[in-house]
Amino acid sequence: MATSFFFYDLETSGFNPRTARIMQFAGQRTDLNLKSVGEPVNVLIKLTPEVLPDPDAVLVTGITPQQTLADGITEAEFLKFFYKEVVKPDTVFVGYNSIRFDDEFMRFLHYRNFYDAYEWQWKDGASRWDLLDVVRLTRALKPDGIKWPFASDGRPTNRLEFLTSVNKLGHDKAHDALSDVRATIAVAQLIRERQPDLFQYLFETRKKDRVRAVVDSGKPFMYTSGRYPGEFFHTTAAVLLGRHSQQDYALVYDLRVDPAPFLKMSTEELIEAWKYSKDPEHVRLPVKTLKYNRCPAVVTGIVKDADTLERLGLSREGITDHWRQVSAAPDFVERLFAAVQKMDTERERAQVAMVENNLTVDERLYDGFVEAGDAATMRAVRLAKPEALSELKEEFKDARLKSLLPLYKARNYPTALTAEERASWEAFVQQKLLTGGPESRMATYFDRVQTLAGESLSGEQQYLLEELRLYGESIMPDGAIG
Repeated sequence: MATSFFFYDLETSGFNPRTARIMQFAGQRTDLNLKSVGEPVNVLIKLTPEVLPDPDAVLVTGITPQQTLADGITEAEFLKFFYKEVVKPDTVFVGYNSIRFDDEFMRFLHYRNFYDAYEWQWKDGASRWDLLDVVRLTRALKPDGIKWPFASDGRPTNRLEFLTSVNKLGHDKAHDALSDVRATIAVAQLIRERQPDLFQYLFETRKKDRVRAVVDSGKPFMYTSGRYPGEFFHTTAAVLLGRHSQQDYALVYDLRVDPAPFLKMSTEELIEAWKYSKDPEHVRLPVKTLKYNRCPAVVTGIVKDADTLERLGLSREGITDHWRQVSAAPDFVERLFAAVQKMDTERERAQVAMVENNLTVDERLYDGFVEAGDAATMRAVRLAKPEALSELKEEFKDARLKSLLPLYKARNYPTALTAEERASWEAFVQQKLLTGGPESRMATYFDRVQTLAGESLSGEQQYLLEELRLYGESIMPDGAIG
C-alpha cells in the first residue's frame, strides 16, 4: 500500500488517559491528496464495571455506558480489529490535538492489553501528525483564503467545530468521533487548497530528522505551540539554546521576550520562573522544551512580512537583539540545564512516590520499557485461549504485566473466570469504586450526576444523566449507598 493518511478521533469516558477509557473510535483512510480510501471505521468499546464515566464527558459526547455494552466490543477485540484493518505499512496517523490527547489514550489501551504502546506509530514506515498545530501556524503566518473563528470573548480560537462552522464545512455532530474525523479531513483539505506550499512543508517536516534540521541550525525559526499566548496565535520566533545530552529534546528561547531579566538568575530562581502561576506578578521563563518526535510545527527562518511580525508581537530588531543576548550568555544555558536536571530529579521522586502510594497497575505505562523476553510472552497472551491465560502469569518478569494479566482476563473474557478469579475481580471492582479520597469514587459520581441534573439542561442531557444514574446503580457493589 502507498503512503496514506489515517485520520482518527476518540470519544472517552473522561479526560485522564491513565484512568479513563476509550468509548468510541472512528477513523477514515485517505490518500495523500486527502481523497477517501475504503469505508470509514466507527466502533464502540465496552466500558468495564470498575470504570465510572465522568458525567461531564458524557454530556459532551452523548455516549452512555449502556450503549457501549449493547453495541460495543471489548478492548481486546478492538485491538485485533485495529491491527487487521487499520494498521498498514506507511500509514500516517493524523488527528486534531491527537498527539497530546488521543495518542495517549491509545498507548494506555495498548499497554493494558499486552501490545507494544508505541510500535503502531513507527513500525513498517508508520508515522504520526497533528493537524491542530498546522491550523495554528497557518493562521499565524498564512491566514489568507480561510475564515478564522473567535470565541465569545473576542479571542482567537481554533476549536474544530468553530473552524468548520465559519468556513461552512460539513460537521453535523461535533464530539461524535466519526463526525469529528470528517470535519478534520475537511479542514485539512481547506488548508491544502488555500495554502498548499505551507501544508506540504509542514507534512514533510513532521518527522524528527527534519525538525532537527530546522531547530539545530542555531538560527531563529518560527515555532507554534499551545504554550505560547493565544493573542499572538500561539506562534513566536524561537532559537535553540541547547540539546539534552541523553534525551531527544531541546530547550528553545522565545525571542519575543527580552532575556535581560533572566540571564543573571540562579538555578533556583530559574526553576521558580519556569513554574506556571496564576499570580499576575509572576514572570514566566520564556524557555520551552521542544520534543523532536512530537511533530512540532516549525518553519526555517523568520517571516519577512512586517504586518505578520506585528500581528505576532515581533520585530526583526527585537529578535536580533534578544538572539544576540542569549548567544552571549553560555552560563545562562548551563544554569538552565542544571535547573532542568534538578526538576527532572524531583519529578522522578514524585513519580516513584505516586507509584508507591497511588498509581494502580493500569496507570504505570511510563514506569519503564518492556524487556524482550516479556514482549514474547505478551504475544503469547494475545494468542492464548481465555482458559489458558492464567498459566502465563509466572512467565512475566515485569511485575506490572503479572498484575495486569488477571485484569485483562476479567475485562475481556469474564465468562472464562474461575470462581476464585471471579471473587478476586469483584473485590477489585469494589475497591476501585468505593475508595478514592474522603468520599468514594461512586459517591462522587452520584453527587456530580445530581449536581448537573439541577442545572438548566436540555431534554437530551437530562436523559443522559438519568442513564448515568441507572448505570451507577447497576454496577453498585453490595452495601454501597448511591
